[in-house]
Amino acid sequence: GSPDRESIDSVAKKSSVSSSGRRQNCKEFLRRFVDSATLTASLEDWFEELTEQSASKTPAFDVPFELIDLQKFDYALEGVSFLQLIRMPSAVYASTSGALEATAYLAVEDFLHTSVKGMWEAFWSEDGPMPFYVAGLYDSNLKFCQAEKAIANGKLGSLCATAIMLKNSRHPHGKWEDILEIALLKHDIGSLALEGDRKPFCSAIGEALFYAVRILLSRSLSRSNIPASSNSVFVLLLDSQYGRVLKVEGDVNRLECDFNNVYECAAEWIQNYSRIAISPVDRIWNKLGNANWGDIGALQVLFATFNCITQYAGLPKHSVEDLAADHSSRLQARRIERQLGDTRVNGNGLFRLQQRSITPEIVELKEESIKMESEQSIKLEVGTVLWLEDSNLQKGYQINEVLNDGEIPFYIASPVEDPGNALFLNVGSHPCQLEPAWEDMKLWYQVQRQSKVLTVMKQKGLSDKYLPQLCMSGRIIHPGQCHRPSSGGNCDHPLCGTPILVTSPVGRTVADLVRSGQFGSDEAIRCCHDCLSALSTAAAAGIRHGDIRPENIICVRSGLRQPYYVLIGWGHAILEERDRPAMNLHFSSSYALQEGKLCSASDAESLVYMLYYSTGGNIPELDSVEGALQWRENSWSKRLIQQKLGDISAVLKAFADYVDSLCGTPYPMDCGIWIRRLRRHIHEEDHGKEIDTSS
Repeated sequence: GSPDRESIDSVAKKSSVSSSGRRQNCKEFLRRFVDSATLTASLEDWFEELTEQSASKTPAFDVPFELIDLQKFDYALEGVSFLQLIRMPSAVYASTSGALEATAYLAVEDFLHTSVKGMWEAFWSEDGPMPFYVAGLYDSNLKFCQAEKAIANGKLGSLCATAIMLKNSRHPHGKWEDILEIALLKHDIGSLALEGDRKPFCSAIGEALFYAVRILLSRSLSRSNIPASSNSVFVLLLDSQYGRVLKVEGDVNRLECDFNNVYECAAEWIQNYSRIAISPVDRIWNKLGNANWGDIGALQVLFATFNCITQYAGLPKHSVEDLAADHSSRLQARRIERQLGDTRVNGNGLFRLQQRSITPEIVELKEESIKMESEQSIKLEVGTVLWLEDSNLQKGYQINEVLNDGEIPFYIASPVEDPGNALFLNVGSHPCQLEPAWEDMKLWYQVQRQSKVLTVMKQKGLSDKYLPQLCMSGRIIHPGQCHRPSSGGNCDHPLCGTPILVTSPVGRTVADLVRSGQFGSDEAIRCCHDCLSALSTAAAAGIRHGDIRPENIICVRSGLRQPYYVLIGWGHAILEERDRPAMNLHFSSSYALQEGKLCSASDAESLVYMLYYSTGGNIPELDSVEGALQWRENSWSKRLIQQKLGDISAVLKAFADYVDSLCGTPYPMDCGIWIRRLRRHIHEEDHGKEIDTSS
């Protein structure tokens, strides 16, 4: 066997010896870790530091969700129906009556049941059985029961939380490892803040962190095959009107399981090895006790639940992007219903308005303000000159060729002052075109997002001929006179202010080479070497590609020199933990499809799929994540991928074996050794020395 494989096997043997002892320690740790108040007391100094940080106007915690993600999720939920049948009482603690508190627990259970059921049917399976249920939690023995049963047994005062649980036929009463999400019903969440009376805030957050640590530790001890993520958990803090979301993420393997000092160890892990994000307090229920499903308070709770289901069930059958795209068709249908005139979509994705006398709701506008000439639609042809403006200068580019990668157009252009210099030019979506931005995010990733990634690469000094070079990025100044109201505004021309990205070098995509039969064994080895070099350079700066496919690799030829390959399409690159890679059923890694993020070998795994496909390997039509994962499992287990690449080159087969051994593991990938091995198998042509015969 290879030394790489032997080293991995030796690490696995050592870890198996120590894991059993740690497992026993963790079990004892968990048995003694039962009091949230003691944990809160151990975190007192940490809360004091957070208070000082908050006083200096620096946020003590990050937020778990970006507003743009919540907005897109809101569009996706437009067609989803939620119906909470048990109303939340308007003042849970205003009376000493146990009936109000009992109704509040029942309302929270019904709210969570409605949320998880609605999203499971909308995103995953409309007809299949729901694999979840909702249960209450006793604070005395930390065991589960239904709220109705606790109320009937007179144990309402012992309830401390409500959880969304995974159905477990072996343990129908529920286990901690089965918890997807947990909610704590507290008093007056809206008044809890670090800036005011710190004690109630610290108590609530300390209790939430206590449950989060228990859930993460229980998952790490689970022997079941539940594919739930073990390193993040969501805790909901609710009262009768308001709510907030707390997310805890971290590797519990770094928790020191000293069962003689459980609370100090947990506090140390929380402070040093976890990432905590807390959303702002927002209203969830109105005064009648009905949930405001479309408001941001309920929306962030729903999005947390959506992420919890994704941890268990993988990516949904109907993605958020797909459901959000339906907003445009629903809007068009509404306009037809209201007889607003011409409902055709113009080139900008905006609807033309035509005044109709039958509807007094439409305010008459001046014809000039709504006139959109058909010849002004965004359609660029060969010979078109675009002027680009950034913060420092203006520069013109003439389009020489219009290309298409099968999804979106891009262009080969040359600077007006240097016609012989060919560059790639990508045009993004216009800032005012909100509807197409939801319907098709590809232009945004191709231009705005990729501009950010390439700028970061440039700032970090990444230099590799196998990486694209950022030449210029900015906004288009359209041909003709511009009537912008201000330097930062746009006129009514459809091109004005549209973002644009110019990169080098220029070449033919691998997809094009495969179609023309020009991608053989030598090209496959060279492509693997060059792409691996690009990935290694980017990974050294903490950047991963996340979207490797034949359309995102170009072959560059320059004179008599050997061709080389450049890895382009960095719009889905991973810069931060919350970034998500592209979900390509044919080329994404198994870990990316399951977890929605990358491991150290994910890009290399995608590179193997790309080489397998480009050298004639058969990848069937895949229409679901489950089907894609099944194909990957069968192909690796039957060694179909290694056999196909072995027909091309022994080094590619060995590389596929190495990637297979690392897939889904935390072990780092040694790119350097494989770059050297691949380089030895590249057939360099010797053109000799040029002789000057002019004399």
